[in-house]
Amino acid sequence: MHEARFWKKEDGNAVRCELCRFHCRIAEGETGLCGVRTNRNGALYSLVYGRSIAEAIDPIEKKPFYHVEPGSLSYSIATVGCNFRCLHCQNHQISQWPRERGTIAGESLSPELVVRQAVASGCRSIAYTYTEPTIYYEYAFDCARLAKQQGLRNLFVTNGYTETAPLEEVAPFLDAANVDLKAFRDDVHRKLTGARLQGVLETLRTYRKLGVWIEVTTLVIPGMNDDEEQLRDIAGFIAGELGPGVPWHVTAFYPTWRLLDAPPTPPATLVRARRIGLEAGLQFVYTGNIADDEGSRTDCPRCGRALVERGRMRTARNLLTDGNCPGCGTAIPGLWGRTGQGGR
Repeated sequence: MHEARFWKKEDGNAVRCELCRFHCRIAEGETGLCGVRTNRNGALYSLVYGRSIAEAIDPIEKKPFYHVEPGSLSYSIATVGCNFRCLHCQNHQISQWPRERGTIAGESLSPELVVRQAVASGCRSIAYTYTEPTIYYEYAFDCARLAKQQGLRNLFVTNGYTETAPLEEVAPFLDAANVDLKAFRDDVHRKLTGARLQGVLETLRTYRKLGVWIEVTTLVIPGMNDDEEQLRDIAGFIAGELGPGVPWHVTAFYPTWRLLDAPPTPPATLVRARRIGLEAGLQFVYTGNIADDEGSRTDCPRCGRALVERGRMRTARNLLTDGNCPGCGTAIPGLWGRTGQGGR
């Protein structure tokens, strides 16, 4: 066990976890909703520090990050557990492991070893992904500090339910976050995830305020969040409150886990969602989980020149010059290299 951060004592030897926006009150001997933070003798501990359940070397485009060092590799890690209970979780075998099996699984992998292996494998970043990085915050934080010393970027792939104080602490070491915005109606969001929509919106605003590069992903699910009004509201929120240069990934759903009765997303729905995003003023809207050359390409918002072309979750061609369009010189928002960075 590893002593947790961001909690306070309460009456009756209980503790209040203040890491995510659920604010679980945890009695002696119990765990929070995530299943990996437990109260032992009136103190909160993480059960997953240094216990990796998954590690891989992935193209950064797979996360997906389209505006962070295209064509680079990212060393990806995760532990078991999650604070959400998404009906359509594609990694439910590990995210829901503590709830479903009542145990904690994982192999020992210290922060020092994570960073050493990331460097040795030629990765340019470490992605905290597959499950939810918030629930293994202490582990991710220590990895991130060491990674930054070695010149690696740190990336969260997250459900966006982290509280403000933990984000403020990790922000100096965190380069980018891809945040799932799963719906724009609270009842739909709660049905899909068990969490309130407003918490995700506040977290997105906090990331933006802290200067962490953000990309937003919406898995478009037929009958849940694919209506035009909801898609327009998501696009309007991103453009109006986060900025028109923030990329929006609209991706195809395929039936999985506890959401087997919804059909796969038709490609035409994603094309329509992309059009809605562009009409709302977003400069970069990408389609995912389908074959769509136009929807995976980064074009200059000023002159229309094709700048980054992708296929099969990899970058095929990158014409950017230090984050700028080589045709008209426009700075493209993102993190484009170790020194090259476009405007935010």
